[in-house]
Amino acid sequence: MTKTLFPFLMLTVLIVFSCSEKSSNHRSDKTRMMIASMKLARDPHTWSQPNAAKVNHLNWQAQVDFDKHVLQATAAYDIENITDTSHIVFDTKGLSISKVTVDGAPATFQLGPEKEFLGQALSIPIQTNTKKISISYSTRPDAEALQWVDGESPFLYTQSQAILARTWIPCQDSPGVRITYEATVQCPPGLLALMSAENPQQKNAEGLYRFRMDQPVPSYLMALALGNLEFREVGKQTGIYALPGVIEAATAEFSDMQKMVEAAEKLYGPYVWGRYDLLILPGSFPFGGMENPKLTFATPTIIAGDKSLVSLVAHELAHSWSGNLVTNSTWDDFWLNEGFTVYFEQRIMEAVFGREVSEMLAQLSRQDLDATMDDLSTTAPQDTRLKLSLEGRNPDDGMTDIAYVKGYFFLRLIEESVGRDAFDRFLRGYFDQHKFQVMDTERFVSYLRKELVTDALDQQIQIDAWVYGPGLPSNIPTVNSDRLQQVDTLRMRWESGKTGAQELPWNRWTYQEQYRFISNIGAGVALPQLAELDKVWQLTEAGNNEVAFAWLNQSVRHRYTPAYDRLRAFLENVGRRKFVAPLFTALVETGQQETARRIYQKTRSGYHSVTINTVDDILELHQATDRH
Repeated sequence: MTKTLFPFLMLTVLIVFSCSEKSSNHRSDKTRMMIASMKLARDPHTWSQPNAAKVNHLNWQAQVDFDKHVLQATAAYDIENITDTSHIVFDTKGLSISKVTVDGAPATFQLGPEKEFLGQALSIPIQTNTKKISISYSTRPDAEALQWVDGESPFLYTQSQAILARTWIPCQDSPGVRITYEATVQCPPGLLALMSAENPQQKNAEGLYRFRMDQPVPSYLMALALGNLEFREVGKQTGIYALPGVIEAATAEFSDMQKMVEAAEKLYGPYVWGRYDLLILPGSFPFGGMENPKLTFATPTIIAGDKSLVSLVAHELAHSWSGNLVTNSTWDDFWLNEGFTVYFEQRIMEAVFGREVSEMLAQLSRQDLDATMDDLSTTAPQDTRLKLSLEGRNPDDGMTDIAYVKGYFFLRLIEESVGRDAFDRFLRGYFDQHKFQVMDTERFVSYLRKELVTDALDQQIQIDAWVYGPGLPSNIPTVNSDRLQQVDTLRMRWESGKTGAQELPWNRWTYQEQYRFISNIGAGVALPQLAELDKVWQLTEAGNNEVAFAWLNQSVRHRYTPAYDRLRAFLENVGRRKFVAPLFTALVETGQQETARRIYQKTRSGYHSVTINTVDDILELHQATDRH
């Protein structure tokens, strides 16, 4: 079912992000100096008007109620009234506001009409010299950012990107608004609480934890998690948090994290966030990873036992520069976050694991990009542009391979056109000059032309065609992976019957080679051939989740039912949208809607809202089910 769009006139938002001479005492002089005055493009996904009055620092106090699945909290902000406005505006969605104070005195407040995706504007009257706003509230059990995992080992985690922070904290929920914060969290004894901040490494008896984030971050990087967690150090500034049954495997899997940090620093400058730790979340986590500062949230599906899927860690680490340090101004500029990060990820992987591995990853990314282009070229060709136009839509619609992989190939083209050394100097200067700031597409293109690209090179690269045009320009860089080409040759021989399953060098292949083989199996391959392949190499029992997903997707599309027990188990235990959505799509597209609905009836309650909303669309369940 196509998402219903609600045209409306948003408040005009011209965000001015400046370093105030009257900043909170919580900020150091050094931090204030790092935040440069600048203007941002209009953000259609926030009610807040930070050009008029903006937040600078948050003191958040929260009590976690697992029985009711709610947070009882107070968000106390230091604010700045820039234009002598009479109100400050916050984004909220589904929050029950119980009390508001202005400079310590009780105050009135007003909630505006609710809009899909955006929630409600919370407007609070202020004076010219107002300094502090305090908002006491509670979340709903179905708050979209929060995933409550019940059972013997209760767990709670948040996922705020893109505009879900407003479902658990009243905030100015735009990527252009950065704040420092401190927090106090009371949780049940026996659980360890963590945030995107300075974190404890051990549980305490009281279940009371305090946090500080002295570097300014946007609201989508606000994060909270708690569970029966343990910590293991893997390097001088890197470590792993995970449940007891996972911690040893995770520590071994990600033992190269410190090498990744050091490789990244050699490329683009110091890692400024102090520690880089990784939290392994329950299987319901909807993404591969989330780059929350100091503490990446990660899916357990990347624990393969052989370090084959650690490129995801390289990706989230790279966000410490592109995204966290220099942030996209609006969600229309999302490619500035993800395209840069995929490029940086590839460079980290090349530095740590070699060019052969990074080129295989690049070729698999091109394969995914081509598939996305095919899908969007008929349904939403405007969404194949790097610079998006998402007003009136959920910004989650823009989180496709276009931002990630088209963005990567654009940057790779620039590198290949100007030379790697010149491009590295440019990127290092870009991160250094714009750290703790936000960037929109137009300012970046202007900066690129001023600092690196001559007029002649501009014509060669076709900057405007890449950034503002649909589709893929003809000068997209060529990726040459000899190993994947050999896989393609063997696959075609196997499909034609010239090579038997037992003759394939399956166990000598990397996961990238195995994935390439399976994901490109043709529609005409007969069931007996799939059965033989499965019998020889036990693909239905594959332990690598990328390989297992590719096999299950092919099994659905070919109606290879011996794999369906594994399919059901996979969908019950994995909530990662990258896997879940294509599998349900395959069931629908092959006429197996009833099978899809039976599985989803059992699995839906265990998914995060991000995954639920996507699968509801696929199965057209919006009229029949509560989305949240």
